[in-house]
Amino acid sequence: MIKSISVMVALLALVAGCRQPSKKETKQAEITYSNPIDVAFGDPYILDNGDGTYYMYGTGGGAKDGFATYSSEDLINWEFEGQVYTGNTDSSWNEKWFWAPEVYKRGEKYYLFFSAQWKENPTNEEENFMIGVAESDSPTGPFIDLFDRPIFNPGYPIIDANVFVDDDGTNYLYYSRACWKHPVQSEVADWAKAKGWYDEVEESWVYGVELKSDFSGVVGEPVLLLRPPISMDDQQAEWESRSVTSQEINRRWTEGSFLFKKNGIYYIMYSANYYAGKNYAVGYATGSSPLGPFTKAANNPVLQKNVDQGGDVTGTGHNMVLFAADSTEMYCVYHGRTTQSGQERVVFIDPMRIEEDGTLVVDGPTTDAQPLPFTKK
Repeated sequence: MIKSISVMVALLALVAGCRQPSKKETKQAEITYSNPIDVAFGDPYILDNGDGTYYMYGTGGGAKDGFATYSSEDLINWEFEGQVYTGNTDSSWNEKWFWAPEVYKRGEKYYLFFSAQWKENPTNEEENFMIGVAESDSPTGPFIDLFDRPIFNPGYPIIDANVFVDDDGTNYLYYSRACWKHPVQSEVADWAKAKGWYDEVEESWVYGVELKSDFSGVVGEPVLLLRPPISMDDQQAEWESRSVTSQEINRRWTEGSFLFKKNGIYYIMYSANYYAGKNYAVGYATGSSPLGPFTKAANNPVLQKNVDQGGDVTGTGHNMVLFAADSTEMYCVYHGRTTQSGQERVVFIDPMRIEEDGTLVVDGPTTDAQPLPFTKK
């Protein structure tokens, strides 16, 4: 009997030694990560579901005529959950070019804000983008259009919706007016025309407006918040004009805005330059109210290509900010390109912080090993 027990103990020990580590144990063993994350999204947005699970949404990522999502418990290892919204149907208001989704949890419901081409296009405009909202009982969908129309029509094409709820419960919608048929006079435009490069330079501008609590429309008129500099001696002009000065294209962008409040200050981050080019970069501005006025920061851009410093990353932009549950830590989530990814956009997650003087700093782009998000002590 003693010999039998000894053999059994030995077998149990052998089985235990051969046991595969659990998913939780594997994650605990991963003490570092490196960018890019293994998700090919443009315009990434991460929802903290509040139950230990995160959901990432973005442009592309395996979705056809809509959006897909990935889930994760550690922000590094992501599992594809499938398509969560499908447009371009007989009943949808949209038909193509599904961009920049953001999902917000309100009570037990989830709301997907996104950009797409509006079917209602009597003058056959090439860019007829509008912003819509869809609703679901689950972060993995299916999301169904809340209305059979865009949220509102300001009279020009718009993209890149971002929603902010202020301390008093008021909702605000931020978006970018598309460059389409929006030529703007500026010293940069005059300079480019004098060189024989472009007859005109189109621009996109960021606006903000109060949003109705049921998301059915807006309150009042949109307010212009951010635009490219008019003067070439403006300290922001060099980095915000690189698409033109490098002869990439005759457009200057101000898009991909994301607003948050920290220490009583409203921060609005935004992307500039050609979204498909190497010069795409991120800056920010600050203000004392959700609708500004906003002042662009002296340390812009806070996120840009690093190939000039021997790195491997270009096209960094369209970011969002992910906060720890207690708001003590914050991360910048954005897309970029590497030599390996080519023109495919991939996701980066890098630490960011607000200095004591209110200066915003992003520690990126990085591709080297660093601690897992929200694990620093």
